[in-house]
Amino acid sequence: MHELERHNVILSAVENRPVVTVAELATMTSASDATIRRDIATLHLASKVRRVRGGVESITPPCVTTLAGRPLSVNREINAKEKLSIAYEAVKLCEDGESIIINGGSTTFNMVEPLCGKRLQILTNSMPIAQYLLNNSKNTITLPGGTIYREQDIILSPFENDISRHFHARRMFLGAQAISRMGIMEADPQVMQAVQRLITQADELIVMADSTKFEKRSGLIVTSLEKVHTIITDENIQDSTVSMLEAADITVITVSLNSAQSKKSF
Repeated sequence: MHELERHNVILSAVENRPVVTVAELATMTSASDATIRRDIATLHLASKVRRVRGGVESITPPCVTTLAGRPLSVNREINAKEKLSIAYEAVKLCEDGESIIINGGSTTFNMVEPLCGKRLQILTNSMPIAQYLLNNSKNTITLPGGTIYREQDIILSPFENDISRHFHARRMFLGAQAISRMGIMEADPQVMQAVQRLITQADELIVMADSTKFEKRSGLIVTSLEKVHTIITDENIQDSTVSMLEAADITVITVSLNSAQSKKSF
């Protein structure tokens, strides 16, 4: 990630959070702590942010609550070709007339273009997924109630008995912060709880994750591997990881990165 891109990530992060740590920004940008500290110093001298011990804060700190993790706009640029190929493969599992759930995220967002040729009932907590499909397809779209989190562009409900409790799906499509032997992981407790509620409403859980997600760890386990039916990933996944997943009785679908070259991101 170039310097200007890192600066934009830092500025975006502090717009909606009181304080962002150096470690969090390093994770968001895939840069070293030393690089992030230099970026913070540059932005501090330009009076764009205020440097604090261990991190950075906005010149005018926000009063709204946000979620842990990178903004959707940043995540969409990371491993974009892999995510696009994975998404097209995921849509192949959908048949007209089915009901599905799509959890918001940078990988699942790439499902929207191939879904335009389908006729499905779709529950999604993603504002951009819902908007794109409403404008460009004949699919029936259902949104849960709740609070809209701008950076991730998702809707999260604080209530146990929201509309999603009355929606039954053939499949749920889910991205992940990380995947290990322990299960599917997320960074934010609110996201974790929302996803756990949605998982119970689907017959099959389809996890969409590029191969780098198997090299990472995150703090919160959303669900164990035994609840996962299928994982769609790219061809760079390690053979040992595939063996681990298959030992957990998970169907593993790997996609060729060449298949994404003819598809345009949007």
